[in-house]
Amino acid sequence: MLNRHLGALQVSSIGAGCMSISANYGPPADIDQGIKTLRTAFEKGVTFFDTAEVYGPYTNEELVGKALKPFRDQVVIASKFGFAIDGTIALNSRPEHIKKVVEESLKRLQTDRIDLYYQHRVDPNVPIEEVAGAIKDLIAQGKILHFGLSEASAKTIRRAHAVQLVSAIQSEYSFFCRDPEHNGVLAACEELGIGFVPWAPLGEGYLTGKMDGNTRFDPKTDFRSTFPRMSPENMTANMPVVDILRKVAAAKNGTPGQVALAWLLAQKPWIVPIPGTRRADHLTENLGALNIQLTRDDLLAMEREFSKLMVHGERMSEMHMQQIDPT
Repeated sequence: MLNRHLGALQVSSIGAGCMSISANYGPPADIDQGIKTLRTAFEKGVTFFDTAEVYGPYTNEELVGKALKPFRDQVVIASKFGFAIDGTIALNSRPEHIKKVVEESLKRLQTDRIDLYYQHRVDPNVPIEEVAGAIKDLIAQGKILHFGLSEASAKTIRRAHAVQLVSAIQSEYSFFCRDPEHNGVLAACEELGIGFVPWAPLGEGYLTGKMDGNTRFDPKTDFRSTFPRMSPENMTANMPVVDILRKVAAAKNGTPGQVALAWLLAQKPWIVPIPGTRRADHLTENLGALNIQLTRDDLLAMEREFSKLMVHGERMSEMHMQQIDPT
């Protein structure tokens, strides 16, 4: 396992997105299975684990805390704040709220510091300077080591960074979700020396090639049931994107998912994808992306093919998209 840097924070080149073990992409996994998967990730060289208080809510942080406790000092834990978690989908990044919930996250994670603490969604009712100021206080106290933002615009990133250095930005980015390339976020990260952490680097599982128009998601337990891009019609319409990955995978003796992750790794040396899984075999497959070497010609050919296609469907539901920081 090679390492990369998110600002001054050193992490494994591929991290582990922990959310799907506990919530949002189907019913929660058995806790022992979740612990085994996360510990297997560590044994295979993963040192970067991503969670949030709202996953569950709370249960994913508890899982991560329990799973990583035996080797806490050898890993980097990222968590997130910013939701009210009061039965609504409201946002709350008021400084007093941040300073309250960080204590609760520390307890659930069984640790005395959170290595990387993201604002989960930008709160339009709280100036980002106040949020950054609250994090600055927590960093001074040693409770937080690094500051991150999730789904923030380039303008917000610059304003936050002026108050407290931002180490990482987390946004959806994958072979078929290119928003950060076009909205100035990747450019801002490069300019400011900020790392970038793509969530859903496998397109919520779609880019693995294991889904198609016949795939169905349980509306009671799976967010993807409300995502337009994951409708049966759009999963069928977007299959040419997967075909590009399949073609490269055949030439590289890999899988479409491995090529999708390798493509992200090849974009910039400060990009660290965090694929999520509850299964050890999928984990092993994901880490195999490190063995896929995409040449400049490979990347140009993939881009040529992709440029001929149109990606069908919005990436999240209207409710979720309303919480994205406007550019």
